[in-house]
Amino acid sequence: MRVPFLDLQAQNRSIWPELQSALEPVMAESQFILGPAVERFESHFASYIGVRHCVGLNNGTSALHMALLACGVGPGDEVITTPATWISTSWAISYVGAKPVFVDIDPHTYNLDPDQVEQALTPRTRALLPVHLYGQSADLARLSALADRHGLALIEDAAQAHGARFDGRRVGSFGRAGCFSFYPGKNLGAFGEGGCVVTNDDGVAAHIRRLRDHAQQGRHHHVEIGFNTRMEGIQGAVLDAKLPHLDDWNAARARHARRYSKRLAGVPGLTLPACPHAEGHAWHLFVVLVHGLDREELRLALADRGVMAGVHYPTPVPFQPAYAHLDYHPGDFPVSEELMSKCLSLPLYPEMTEAQVDYVADTLGELLSRHEALSSLTAGVMS
Repeated sequence: MRVPFLDLQAQNRSIWPELQSALEPVMAESQFILGPAVERFESHFASYIGVRHCVGLNNGTSALHMALLACGVGPGDEVITTPATWISTSWAISYVGAKPVFVDIDPHTYNLDPDQVEQALTPRTRALLPVHLYGQSADLARLSALADRHGLALIEDAAQAHGARFDGRRVGSFGRAGCFSFYPGKNLGAFGEGGCVVTNDDGVAAHIRRLRDHAQQGRHHHVEIGFNTRMEGIQGAVLDAKLPHLDDWNAARARHARRYSKRLAGVPGLTLPACPHAEGHAWHLFVVLVHGLDREELRLALADRGVMAGVHYPTPVPFQPAYAHLDYHPGDFPVSEELMSKCLSLPLYPEMTEAQVDYVADTLGELLSRHEALSSLTAGVMS
């Protein structure tokens, strides 16, 4: 059996008539930049998240960048964030001239550890930027309380958490701004790049709408340094067609995650995801930790058997060459380093069949059990 890591074709086939109907007016009217399709999606996604505003943008990195600017973060400021994420989270902090300050993660959720966040606060801290990693919410109750107590902007990186909840509310609605990516492989993905900022702050929304369109306040009147980060009409149409299906797709992801967990329980050399907020998990990724076996060796062995696994992500952000000047060192983030040296992402997408989930789990279990048996045999011979 072949199990791809992701099957976008299957998803698109399942709603192809809806996608065609959504795209036809954009093509016929040539509304390719912003326009009615983007406005409809912005309105619908804001309602879905439970906020007043959604501002469509060209990608998730721009969403983080624009949100920081609109929240007044700039040169000389510090923003506390996680080492365990895709690098865009930190790029945005650097783009505005601020300094990313990294603190380690909770060993169960793999999200920012609020205790360490509090210890890292300084007079220069201007914002907290947690990531809802793999689709599970960070501890928004404690992080919101910290932000409120210290007068900080809470900006949520929800690029992997479309539809996730915390205490019954959609993530993205807790902070001063919430940032989403609509990269094709996300739970809600476009036909290319896309992103947005959601917010209840009228000023933040107005500022980002201006920034995304060359900072125009009236045609040809540019009131600050602006950007070209507008969402395309085609992407707005695609996202608006897909949005009504998101909760069903997330429910399918959750079923597959539960099936994985059941079939992989007790497999030697494997740590399964811990889900203290399981009822609100969006399951963008199903990530296990592999112990006692080289991860790349295991990934290639799975590929030989038709299972395409991934790694999200192999290197803590502060150890990337681009951030060498911050002078972090191995051992500074023990939980993140453990996660990122051992994490393996299994195939997970709504259109998977139970047979595919079972095949992935059984193949992984067989490989790890065989390795455990060989290790025990080798240990017995050596003794």
